[in-house]
Amino acid sequence: MQIVEETSKTITEIMPWDLEEKLESTTPPMLLDIREPYEFDAMHIKNSISTPRGILETACEFNFEETIPELASAREQEIIVICRSGNRSVLAAAVMQELGYQNIASLKTGLRGWNDYEQEMVNNSNKNVDIELADDYFSAKLRPEQES
Repeated sequence: MQIVEETSKTITEIMPWDLEEKLESTTPPMLLDIREPYEFDAMHIKNSISTPRGILETACEFNFEETIPELASAREQEIIVICRSGNRSVLAAAVMQELGYQNIASLKTGLRGWNDYEQEMVNNSNKNVDIELADDYFSAKLRPEQES
């Protein structure tokens, strides 16, 4: 958490209501969801691009198996990086800045905060996800061996 806290000072973070406003503009930002595929499939913000954090660097560059051309050619486009709680996205946004992306921000509070703000999410079938279902999905569930 200390690394996330230090790194957050070097990037832009926006709140869910800021993202809501940006999505209503005539030129909405690219939404880059860096969670794992199973997380993305369960729920995400409509029109997000799924790029798991583990392949981010190669997805951002051409000539790799993981290359996402739309992302690799968007170094000047506004991009909002999204994860579950806003921690992974801070680190990913910092890496993208190092890769030459000029207009990057992280969604502070992540999808958990987006849901708390009662904003729409869809599943992998593009169907709306019920807010209560999302509340349950985002609530912490420790395995017995994780409890002290």
